Amino acid sequence: EPDVTIVSGLKDMVVFEGDDVTFRCQVSHENARDVEWKLQDVALQNNEMNEISVEKGKIHTLTLRKVTEQDIGTIAFRVGPYTSTA
Repeated sequence: EPDVTIVSGLKDMVVFEGDDVTFRCQVSHENARDVEWKLQDVALQNNEMNEISVEKGKIHTLTLRKVTEQDIGTIAFRVGPYTSTA
């Protein structure tokens, strides 16, 4: 199985409290497994506050809904041994 790498990494974002923010990370192959999103080293799950999806098979997205001051910090996307942070 080919090694899945990060083609286009996360970008730093500045948003206002109460707004939504979306992070995108493009990987080299579709159907990547072993993918993880984290905020401040806490793994994120798909729920009403965090929307995790994949567009066009290779673009992994994380949308944080109605961010608060507690959401300030480092977002990390990991696929296998590769990580991108913002």
